Amino acid sequence: MNRFEYERAGTVAAAVASGRSDGAAFLAGGTNLLDLMKGNLVRPARLVDISRLPGLDRIEFLPDGGVRVGALVRNSALAHDVKFATNFPAVAEALLSGASAQLRNAATVAGNVMQRTRCPYFYDAASACNKRDPGAGCDARGGHSRLQAVLGWSAHCIATHPSDFCVALVAFDAVVEIEGPAGRREVALEAFYLLPGDTPERETVLAPGELIVAIRLPAQAAAFAGHARYLKIRDRTSYAFAVVSAAAGLRIAAGRIAAARLAFGGVAAKPWRAREAEAALLNREPGRASFAEAAALALRDARPSGENGFKIELARRLAVRAFERAAAGGSPLLAPLPASVVNLA
Repeated sequence: MNRFEYERAGTVAAAVASGRSDGAAFLAGGTNLLDLMKGNLVRPARLVDISRLPGLDRIEFLPDGGVRVGALVRNSALAHDVKFATNFPAVAEALLSGASAQLRNAATVAGNVMQRTRCPYFYDAASACNKRDPGAGCDARGGHSRLQAVLGWSAHCIATHPSDFCVALVAFDAVVEIEGPAGRREVALEAFYLLPGDTPERETVLAPGELIVAIRLPAQAAAFAGHARYLKIRDRTSYAFAVVSAAAGLRIAAGRIAAARLAFGGVAAKPWRAREAEAALLNREPGRASFAEAAALALRDARPSGENGFKIELARRLAVRAFERAAAGGSPLLAPLPASVVNLA
């Protein structure tokens, strides 16, 4: 690990000021950043510790039915908050599907949002990786590509975003609150992430010094509470990134679909919102035929980036299953447990 300066910020303003310096990185739970530092994959010159900033560890239920989650709320605390899990069950289910219990106890919600999009070639310093060393090339192209992207990838990077939590957040229109040198701004999480294009090293819209202070889910997200699920297919039944995952939500009125939500994980460098599929379900009767048509639309532009063409059909089938489980609903008396554990080994 390289040498670095360490500073503990006492206020958001102080953190933003320190975060503007060259080579600065914010430290909260550290479950991703410290791992990458120990592997000498990232080398910040200064760590700005934000883990004790006041007021960022709260879950605030808003008068309109939405929720505002402070950046430093732990993943496990949010997933096990009964009111949150009742109002936003697919998001809680996604949180419980990620990492391990120990990591969820340490990781923060903003840290989850900010974790690096990466693949095995990013971790291997002997391999060419445009994320780690812009312009070096991408050894994943033509290499082991089974888990790589099938949507939105470029010749410069085919890695997939690793989060479960963020897939559900994108599906239900989450907004990121950001504090920076120019003041506060808000960005839809769907627009927060960037596709690789020619600059895969740039993964988000954050400018130097900008800090996530909260994540907000709108009241409309809670309207899907009775019919929302998150499903994940992975290679082993614990502590594994998704091969493919899907967050699905339905609002059903008079036997027809009044609104639909669908987002995928494990298929692109960002959580992938399938808006065309959502629109195709409006006013349809909920059922396998309708869900299959929507799933086909969602993956219409998918293409293999290597030996991963199977993921396209897998994602289609998972979307159908996620919608079927969402349509079936869940018990209003029980917080969701991950029903999405599928072992492909």
